Amino acid sequence: MSTATAVTATEFELVSGLEIHVQLNTASKIFSSDSATFGAKPNAHISPVSLALPGALPKLNKEVVEKAIKMGLALNCEINQVNYFDRKNYFYADLPKGYQITQDNQPICRNGYIDLVLSDGTEKRIGINRIHLEEDAGKSLHDQDEHYSYVDLNRAGVPLIEIVTEPDIRSAEEASALLTEMRKLVRHLGVSDGNMEEGSLRCDANISIRETGTIGFGTRCEVKNLNSIRNVRRAMEFEFKRQQEVVNDGGRIIQSTLTFDADAGTTAPMRTKEMANDYRYFPDPDLPPVHISDEWLAAIRSAMPALPREITDKLMSDFGISNAEAVIFAEDKVLLDYFHTALTVINNPKSLINWLTGAVRALLNEQAVTIGDFRVQPLQLAAVINLVDDKKITQQIALQQLIPAIQSNENANVAQLAAEMNLLIVENSDELSGFVDQVLEKFSPQVQAYKKGKKGVLGLFVGEVMKLAKGKADAQKVNELLQDKLK
Repeated sequence: MSTATAVTATEFELVSGLEIHVQLNTASKIFSSDSATFGAKPNAHISPVSLALPGALPKLNKEVVEKAIKMGLALNCEINQVNYFDRKNYFYADLPKGYQITQDNQPICRNGYIDLVLSDGTEKRIGINRIHLEEDAGKSLHDQDEHYSYVDLNRAGVPLIEIVTEPDIRSAEEASALLTEMRKLVRHLGVSDGNMEEGSLRCDANISIRETGTIGFGTRCEVKNLNSIRNVRRAMEFEFKRQQEVVNDGGRIIQSTLTFDADAGTTAPMRTKEMANDYRYFPDPDLPPVHISDEWLAAIRSAMPALPREITDKLMSDFGISNAEAVIFAEDKVLLDYFHTALTVINNPKSLINWLTGAVRALLNEQAVTIGDFRVQPLQLAAVINLVDDKKITQQIALQQLIPAIQSNENANVAQLAAEMNLLIVENSDELSGFVDQVLEKFSPQVQAYKKGKKGVLGLFVGEVMKLAKGKADAQKVNELLQDKLK
């Protein structure tokens, strides 16, 4: 009796690089004064340049260059101080000129990297091959009419930077972490809103496989226009599995451009992949080379804000807080600014951190607002926290009564408002002692139980005294008074 020999499938690893398109948040387009604002009626933000009318010449938006340089510095890139624009030739109905103005041979930034921290705490460095400037195309709409496609050119000419990574990504988790960091970074630097739903951040993923342990590269497929971090992860996981199955079944991977069906979670071919020579790149004769002076580069570099990783490390060092707490501030520039303003008058910085990551955060979630919409100014919050720390008001009353009152009166003096509302802790020892006597008299059986060793009833006494004091008493002081009288 013969036994069939099991065939072991070849083990593969994923090899991927991302092309991340970031729409820069300038007021006007890259080569014209047309508005770059999202959400206008179709073809409202157009001009002879956007329409590519004969004789219309492009003129470079200086702010676009500055924002690209900021991103390059943040990603540890070399800044190419003499760079120029090229024409990339291809035909789409929403590309009026029949070519896209981009950068090919001399991009503005190159040879950078970004360090990621993965979910298990390990670090991974992803190389940045280049960052180049280019213009966006318009938008074709195929679902507006039964017989015709419509074209909206509002987006044509909107400024983009394309961040091209090295093929250093080895898992969908790494790709997800990379995109998450990029979104944080563009928002932190103020170069883009990073809104993937509106197309401000888009991603193409180049995906291939190779046998585990080898160093060569396989045939890659490019999945286009992934518009969420979740979809990048799903597309990468599906394509990795698909390519393994093709090769293990004896087939070969065909270099192609793919689309991702978010509903089905699958990829499908759009066309065979173009090669660089298909685009017939050549320098754009209408745009002179971009010269970035040493002085301008130095000025941009000196104005760069601290990056999220630096901020995290400094907060941990300065205030002895955990990485998780520090990241909350490092990832939210508005919260960080709020914190630094409140810090100028706070007595205990750790109390401020605890409030912002705890009680205030919960309050914001409850009200469905961000810290930028919080109607308590940083100095007012610091004053509230100082009152609580100085035992002049309880935290419960501060949260339930004082802060809502401040939200209704944004210019209020906190200490004065607390006094006017009669919220300050009872300082009169005789009055507090009288409340203690009333409670012990009312609960005489429990007093006897306490004296026989049932110490748990002390909490009952404290609660009853606090009720009589309407919450305006220091619970620790009440506890001490009770214990003295119970001796």
